[in-house]
Amino acid sequence: MQNKNKKQSSPKQGHEQGRYQKQYGGGIQKQPLPPAFVSRMQGMLGAEFSSFMESYEKESAYGLRYNPLKTDREQFERSAGEFLLSGIPWADEGYECRRGLHPGKHVLHEAGAYYIQDPSAMSAVGALAPQQGERILDLCAAPGGKTTQIAGKLHGNGLLVSNEIVPARARILSQNVERFGIRNCVVCNEEPSMLAEYFPCFFHRILVDSPCSGEGMFRKDENARAEWSEERVIQCAERQLSILECADRMLIPGGMLVYATCTFAPMEDEGVIVRFLRNHPEYELAELPFYEGMEHGRPEWAASYGGVPDFDMSSEAAGMHLEHCRRLFPHKLNGEGHFVAGLYKRKEKKSVQGSIRYADDSSYPQVRQTKKKDSLALWEQFARGSLLNVPEGVVVTFGSQLYLVPPDMRDFGNLKVERAGLHLGEHKKERFEPAHALARALCDKDVVQSRALSFVEAERYIRGGTIMADPGLRGWVLMTYEGYALGWGKASGGQIKNHYPKGLRIMG
Repeated sequence: MQNKNKKQSSPKQGHEQGRYQKQYGGGIQKQPLPPAFVSRMQGMLGAEFSSFMESYEKESAYGLRYNPLKTDREQFERSAGEFLLSGIPWADEGYECRRGLHPGKHVLHEAGAYYIQDPSAMSAVGALAPQQGERILDLCAAPGGKTTQIAGKLHGNGLLVSNEIVPARARILSQNVERFGIRNCVVCNEEPSMLAEYFPCFFHRILVDSPCSGEGMFRKDENARAEWSEERVIQCAERQLSILECADRMLIPGGMLVYATCTFAPMEDEGVIVRFLRNHPEYELAELPFYEGMEHGRPEWAASYGGVPDFDMSSEAAGMHLEHCRRLFPHKLNGEGHFVAGLYKRKEKKSVQGSIRYADDSSYPQVRQTKKKDSLALWEQFARGSLLNVPEGVVVTFGSQLYLVPPDMRDFGNLKVERAGLHLGEHKKERFEPAHALARALCDKDVVQSRALSFVEAERYIRGGTIMADPGLRGWVLMTYEGYALGWGKASGGQIKNHYPKGLRIMG
């Protein structure tokens, strides 16, 4: 697709592009920046182009967020202070992180105390502003950074549905939900169009962290550079628009839809927003919080580079308020490249698409309690004997596995579900074995028996080692480190048998 309004580079500009491509194109990585990308960015940024290219000589940003489901700021800074630098303005739980200390290999990471994430990527959930008690959809959720951030805002109150279309990535998403101890999240593995059939007009807020060309990740991801092409940008823009159409069908009137990408391409950013708003006049762009280092959306880029050359800068731009969007550039702040837009759906329906029947809550069939009385009885027996605070919800079974489904979840039907809620455990013959996920969702105040581990013991435990115990201790024990739940052990004869899942154990 050619943009007729796109300005052509002068010979001098072409010389400068070649110079920067040679000097900075590979940065500290081997894969050079795509020449067409460099050319477009120079046209977009003008005088800022040199600073932008120089950012590729710097190391990529490094950050983490603490888990408010397991800790508070004071406790976290006390236990993980060695990793932390300054806070991140747009993420209450976020910190810039020291390099070289490998927080991803620490016991606290295994315990779900924090999530390692690019600081810029934390901005989308701040724009979404989840409220406790709401039904929220993270439509393109893997690997789980934004899902875990949303869950921390909900604090167990409300429903979070997290979807990932690629099965392998959906499993990674599920593992991160488990590691964070999230109780009220259902993980799906579906096409957005199928979800739209299941959840018409259901969610209060929807996050579309859309698959994109990945230009914002070029500094840290060589594969993103190698896979980029102008054709890929066009393909991504079409796919993003189709995903937004599905999201619209699932959002209630008065709800908020946040669209985010990790690309600089206006065709995938302002251009997609323009095309969506043209089809949906019932939406308006919300003015998002603005922090130092952020940039406003650029209406002129929608016209020049956004794939909408007929965009009327005199009237259409003023009505759409594309400046309410937010752009994050690596030469402006300590983070990678991102784009965020907040789309508010007015309660009055004025769609050019025709009328839509809005469903109320009573029209959704609810999940029913399991009919397997023996499985339910074994769970209840375990809960009475081992738990001081029993999680609330509807217990369902999938074969021998028991799950606690969040209260607002509708019936699963034929939906592809990777994780039906909180995994409680398994019915094995005449006994109940609690799940690792249940342990991660608890703390020492929730259980009858717990064992606080030293750092050395905690490392031994997550490697599969046996832990010594008081001879009088018997039965299921919650293993903790500095107050963070690690998993289960079963005490007998002065030892605690290790029940940390073999597939999660740290070797070496």
